[in-house]
Amino acid sequence: MSVDAAPPMPRTAGVLRRLLRGVRRFTASVVRQPSGAIGLALVLLHIAVALGSPWIVPYDPTAQDPNAMFAGPSPEHWLGTDALGRDVLTRTLLGGREALAVTAIAAAVALAWGGALGIAAGTLGGLADRIVIQIIDAFLALPWLVFVAAIASVVGTGTWLLVPALAFFYGLPIVRVARNAALEVEARDFVTAARARGESTFAILRLEVMPNVQDVLLVEGAMEWSWMLIAFSSLSFLGFGVAPPNPDWGLMISDARLYLTVIPFAALGPMVALASLVIGINLLVGAVSRSAGIEIHQGVEGR
Repeated sequence: MSVDAAPPMPRTAGVLRRLLRGVRRFTASVVRQPSGAIGLALVLLHIAVALGSPWIVPYDPTAQDPNAMFAGPSPEHWLGTDALGRDVLTRTLLGGREALAVTAIAAAVALAWGGALGIAAGTLGGLADRIVIQIIDAFLALPWLVFVAAIASVVGTGTWLLVPALAFFYGLPIVRVARNAALEVEARDFVTAARARGESTFAILRLEVMPNVQDVLLVEGAMEWSWMLIAFSSLSFLGFGVAPPNPDWGLMISDARLYLTVIPFAALGPMVALASLVIGINLLVGAVSRSAGIEIHQGVEGR
């Protein structure tokens, strides 16, 4: 005798449909606002260039041409060449690849640990909350750039060594935002009712607090991502990030700073690229926050 076991219902298709519906709603809410449409277009353009630039750049980014040093814009070199005869357009198109990858990963890690700790502190309250916020305030008072430079002098420089440093320091403001959002949710009637029903703290965190703070955390995480891009380029400018001769916006600006009057495009190219990406992220974040009814408070603590 054989028993036919019914196969489990596949859930992947349903999850994908819900995900696609969420993406469509998000895109529709953003593109209805002109600033959101511009920001989304800029971010998607930079991502597309970062992914496709190895196949579209006209030159080897590290190839030096002694006969073309300090060349201005021309049909062969649209943005001219740098002090070593390298094509500026090629290096600009490739210069954001590592910055995007490193800061995106660091932003995700910062959002994960900062959001989890902040929500836990705000929900638990009491002594645990006070200890967490005092430690966070102490770290926020540190000059993070000097701290990262000191770490780099001990463990060495390297692009991927910046991930934990950026994730840590830019996760600190997220802890504060998550904690404040959790405290606000904790004061609402539905949380009080959940506690009266005898639900566990973990259940309240998962079912009551998280769904009501996730939009705030995503907006804050995106804001920290834009700050990370500036920080990453600053560290490369100072020699703690991407190592030459690899192309990087901060490194390109550092190399060209001595020749601004001779070859301004060598610095203007990466400057415009970095600025357009940061502006795009901020426009997109502003559109998302308006759609979700979230108020953004600008600040520089932890940066």
